Amino acid sequence: MANGDRPEFADYLRYRRAAMTVPGGGRSSRRRVPGLRRQEIAESAGISVEYYTRLEQGRAPSPSRDVLTALAGAFELSAAERNHLFRLAGETPPELESPDAVIRPGLARLLRGLDDTMPVTVHDGRLDLLAVNAAAAELLKPLKTAGRYERNIVYQIFTAEALPELIGDDGAKQLTRIAAAELRSALSRYPGDGYLRSLRAELMATSATFRDRFERGEVGATRSAVKRMRHPTRGWTTFDIEMLHDPERDHWLMLYSFRDDI
Repeated sequence: MANGDRPEFADYLRYRRAAMTVPGGGRSSRRRVPGLRRQEIAESAGISVEYYTRLEQGRAPSPSRDVLTALAGAFELSAAERNHLFRLAGETPPELESPDAVIRPGLARLLRGLDDTMPVTVHDGRLDLLAVNAAAAELLKPLKTAGRYERNIVYQIFTAEALPELIGDDGAKQLTRIAAAELRSALSRYPGDGYLRSLRAELMATSATFRDRFERGEVGATRSAVKRMRHPTRGWTTFDIEMLHDPERDHWLMLYSFRDDI
C-alpha cells in the first residue's frame, strides 16, 4: 500500500518532527519553523533525506518494520507512541521481548488498599507472580512452593500437593487444564524465552498430569471465571475472578471478588 493512502501517517511524522528539540538545547532563532530539520531526523534514523521527505509528503510506499523502528528511535517515542506509529503505517506493533519485572507504584498501592476487601494478585506474561496483597497471600498459601519456579503460577498448580484442598478435585482438574493452556500461550508470545522453555521441560519430566494436559495442544484465553475455593476463615467460598491486562508491561491484575455461595 502506498504511504499516500495513509495521510495520518505523514501528518504524524510532521507533528513529531516539529515537537523535537534542537540539538544542544533550546530552539535556534535562525530556524523559521520549530523542531528538527528533515535531514536531522533522516540521519538519526539511518535513512536518506530524500526518502524521509517522501514519507512526510505521503509519496513513498509504506515503510518497512525496520524503518518504523528506526523512526521511533529517532523521534524518541514511548512504547505507546511507537505502537501508534506502527498502526498508522498499517503494521502490527512489535511484541515485547519480555515482560517488565516491576509493577507500577500506583498498582502496588492499589493492592495494599484492597487488603481488607478482596484478594488481588499481579502476574506477568511469563505467569510469574510479581505481587500479592495480604488477602491473596492468605487465600493462596496452600500453593506456596520453593525453588527456581516458586513464583510461577503454572508450576505452583502442578506441584502443590494441597491444590485439591484449596479448590476441590473437579476444580483442580479444570485449573490444571487452564494452566497448561496458558503456558502454551506464553511460549507462543515469548518463543525464545529460556525460562519458559526450561519450565516446560521441568514439568514434562516431573508431572504426568502436566504432560497429559499440555499434549492436548490447547491454548489459554481465560479472562474471567467463577471459582469455588476454600478460604482459610470463611470456608468454601465462591469468587468472581476478573483479569485486567496492562499491555505495555504485559502484566495481569487478577481480582478475586467475594460473592454469595451458589
